[in-house]
Amino acid sequence: MRRRVWGTAVVLALVSAVVTVPATTATAESPAVSEERSLPSAPAKERPLPLERLFDNTAVSDDARPGEADFDGSGGSLSAQDLTAAGWTPGRSLTVQGARLAWPRGAAGEPDNVRADGQSVRVGGRGDALAFLVAGTGVGEESGTGVVRYTNGSRSSYRLTASDWRGGPLATKAVALPHINTPGGQLAEKARLYVVTVPLVRGREVASVELPRNTDLHVFALSVRADSRGWTGSWGASASGYTAVGPWTDRTLRLVVHTSAGGPRVRIRLDNTFAAAPVRIGSATVAVQASGASPRSAPVPLSFRGASGTEIPAGAQAFSDPLAFDVPADANLLVSFHLPGTVTAAPVHSLAVQTSYVSTPGDHAGDGGPDAYTSTITTWPLLTGVDVGGGPGSVVLLGDSITDGEKSTRDANRRWPDVLAGRLLKQSVVPRYGVLNHGISANRVVSDRYTGDGVSTDTGGVSALYRLDRDVLAQTSARTVVVFQGVNDVRWGASAEQVVAGLVEIAERARARGLRVLVATIAPCEGEARCTAVVDAERVAVNQWIRDRAGSGSGFDGVLDFDVVLRDPERPARLLPAYDSGDHLHPGEAGLAALAESVDLRLL
Repeated sequence: MRRRVWGTAVVLALVSAVVTVPATTATAESPAVSEERSLPSAPAKERPLPLERLFDNTAVSDDARPGEADFDGSGGSLSAQDLTAAGWTPGRSLTVQGARLAWPRGAAGEPDNVRADGQSVRVGGRGDALAFLVAGTGVGEESGTGVVRYTNGSRSSYRLTASDWRGGPLATKAVALPHINTPGGQLAEKARLYVVTVPLVRGREVASVELPRNTDLHVFALSVRADSRGWTGSWGASASGYTAVGPWTDRTLRLVVHTSAGGPRVRIRLDNTFAAAPVRIGSATVAVQASGASPRSAPVPLSFRGASGTEIPAGAQAFSDPLAFDVPADANLLVSFHLPGTVTAAPVHSLAVQTSYVSTPGDHAGDGGPDAYTSTITTWPLLTGVDVGGGPGSVVLLGDSITDGEKSTRDANRRWPDVLAGRLLKQSVVPRYGVLNHGISANRVVSDRYTGDGVSTDTGGVSALYRLDRDVLAQTSARTVVVFQGVNDVRWGASAEQVVAGLVEIAERARARGLRVLVATIAPCEGEARCTAVVDAERVAVNQWIRDRAGSGSGFDGVLDFDVVLRDPERPARLLPAYDSGDHLHPGEAGLAALAESVDLRLL
């Protein structure tokens, strides 16, 4: 069991110093960014230049000429051939965690990154975060503090932390390459590159960014991640692992997903998370489901930057272009996409609790009938999001199998997030937020089930700490996050102190981005094989801390006492029998509905 505490997270993005908006009052529109307002603003020490003009290090070598690059000062470098195999070709535009970043245009052996030493980089745009494509070459994590300057003369500081390119965690990498080039030959050792985001002052236009002073931080690309204003996340799912599939050659997937919020426009998000190779999407469509693989009307084509299809590099994602399409709330959509090549492994969300479809050979994305869809699957490969135009934004539910929908009826949409979304649609006290279900069965707060790299049968996901940036902070128009995790941690040996430290870190990182953070107590599980009296004591200790401390300087904005909702008053260590699915760990549908009904919507 690894213990992680705030300040040692791989992706760390908090800002210190003087704040004009206290963290206790930060909102999604006004995050807790450290802002310095000296008047006049201190001038930059040098004229800002585009990042590529500042490149002073060469990280990439051709396999036949490894001596042309020296990334780490010891002759180590990245393989140009490995990058090409991953789809990371010179000048390629990559979207990772919602940010568009360009891989350097130079050929192997040419300068392709800058060692951070206080350089002033010309960067423009408005958004919620700065995104860095970065890696460290020291020992362990490398950190430093930099400055963002805005066009109105104000500035804010940020702290950038990046993991080591040879020894950092695979669970948070953007891409891992299979080799490292050295003057003495190629090593079968993974090289890692990371995308790290840090918060910006919302609504202000960035003029330039001063890099930290730490020459073991290497920056390959930098951009402003644009706000997702005008969009609301209606459906979402986390990549829980990278598993063998099919194999599928020239097949079309028709995936069934259930909306929360509706709207007049739609876009989808496809993620090639954890992958080592690109995946090709030949075409894609969207339709409202009639039944099974049958659409209510002819599927409508989606496009990707004006093209009918796209290639998604390893570790990257693709958003479809906005499409005028009336998405109903609380309805099933059919999202179909053609895979023209051979796909033997893919990122998946394993516990879909939903039947989806695979076609016979050919592009059947536009089919108005079900005949070609002769096979079924119960996972969601590649598809991670459906956004709708307009709306007030989204609530993200970060959880484990109880949130994921374990023990709910397949194809019935009775997960507790579905019931919560239904409640929001039927009221007018608070905005009718979209609800994004980012539960992963078997997931934990502070340790990984899946390592984050390679084909595996384990689909328990990387830890909540490691997936927070991707599954919460980068989600479309996220306004509030509800954290309901910890039972798997204590069942597998974590202490209450470790779980609490993880929950506090999640809260602090989310609050730094302006999100409202709610935490739920851990439900009882007496009678399940691993839920011993020792485990229950740790669970009770976590819950007591939550009740005593959450909301009073802990970083949480409120508590959902799911333990009280689900427990048997006569035996508080176990689920109320009427709510028990029978395995003593997962609530049945009555219990899931009780969770959703217990939520005070005003807390959202």
